Amino acid sequence: MTTGSSRPERRPDGAALVIAAILAGLAIIIFWQTSQMRVPPIQQRVGPTVFPYVIASGLLLLSIGTIVSALRNGFPERSKDDYRPIFWIVGGLVGQILLLSTAGFSVATGVLFAFTAKAFGRGPLWQTIPIGIVFAFIVWFIFAKGLMLSLPAGVLERLLTTGSLV
Repeated sequence: MTTGSSRPERRPDGAALVIAAILAGLAIIIFWQTSQMRVPPIQQRVGPTVFPYVIASGLLLLSIGTIVSALRNGFPERSKDDYRPIFWIVGGLVGQILLLSTAGFSVATGVLFAFTAKAFGRGPLWQTIPIGIVFAFIVWFIFAKGLMLSLPAGVLERLLTTGSLV
């Protein structure tokens, strides 16, 4: 016997519901933290609390939209994940974290650049690491010297800006 429906029933998308819950949780945290802010009376109407409330409202709307799409099965079927690129990128992040305080910003970020390029199927590491270091050094130079912001300096940064290794 059939129930009169020729369409097969699919369960709601569980992953989308988890994402919706995370979005809603972030919105609630932002609402709560913003409500705890002590704002001077002169800034009561339009002050530092307006923007966090806007962000939290947007996150809440995204959460509601995600729930609706999950219940309607509005998301396309996901393809199988290829974990090799993910491991390359995570490895690059770990390498950057480990190298940042010792080798400096340029070398650490150059390694991240090269590993991410490898994850996207671009060039061998012996070629992409130097390219990444050059790009990262340019970024370091602009931020450290041009904008006077503090980024970790390593041997390369000290050698090229001061002429000494110390």
